[in-house]
Amino acid sequence: MSIATGAASTTAPLRATFPLFHLLHPRRYLRATTISLAIGLVIGILGIQYGGLQRWVATAIVLLVLMPVGVLKFRDDRRLFGGTVMLLSILLTLQGLHAIEHLVQWVQYHMLFWTMRQSNGLLSAANAEWVHFVWNWGVLLAVAALIRGGVRNGWAYLLLGVAIAHTFEHTYMFVRHYQVLAELRQLGVTTVTAQGLPGIFGRDGWLARSVFTQGTFLCTIPGLTTATRLDVHFWWNVIEAGLLVVAGHVYLRRRAPANN
Repeated sequence: MSIATGAASTTAPLRATFPLFHLLHPRRYLRATTISLAIGLVIGILGIQYGGLQRWVATAIVLLVLMPVGVLKFRDDRRLFGGTVMLLSILLTLQGLHAIEHLVQWVQYHMLFWTMRQSNGLLSAANAEWVHFVWNWGVLLAVAALIRGGVRNGWAYLLLGVAIAHTFEHTYMFVRHYQVLAELRQLGVTTVTAQGLPGIFGRDGWLARSVFTQGTFLCTIPGLTTATRLDVHFWWNVIEAGLLVVAGHVYLRRRAPANN
């Protein structure tokens, strides 16, 4: 069944007042979610304290323990509300977790005063250029699928524009990453990862270095050519997550009267 067909086969209404809360709530899986989270946290914390596990491994364990319940919950979303709403639920959940990761990095750097290298969030192993590249292309394709499935409002189209721009920047950084690695190999340097290079925006980014933009009004916009990479992508994700929430809320509110 296609996403569009799934949207047309809705069999249950979402509560009109706070439809996103109703959608994201585990509902009949609340107890299973709570127990799974507790088990994952206990295993992760004990693993760090007594097993020498790294922070990202413990975080991965928590997510893996929660995954079966999540799959069951998303299957319920599809059965009750259709394929488009299920995809919206999945994307909101994943982007919410992604936003938490960026928030943790922001706190580590700005409040705990860790170095940029240390401020790699809870899943440091996923902080690689190819992961960012694949993730953002996945988000962009999911947003396009939501719009195709019926999530059509001004906020959704604005979200699509932001997702395109964000993905373009990560594509630029992905290509640049491998270009620099190739240049380093030609010089016989194999111990440098070239991870964390600047993108289009922020300090030492393309806008800050380009002869086409230096001295223009773009370089006077706060943060646009001076922010650290960590801050640039923190705000990318805050904007994306915020637009997704608003676009999803408007879509669910508009479809609610027809189901109630």
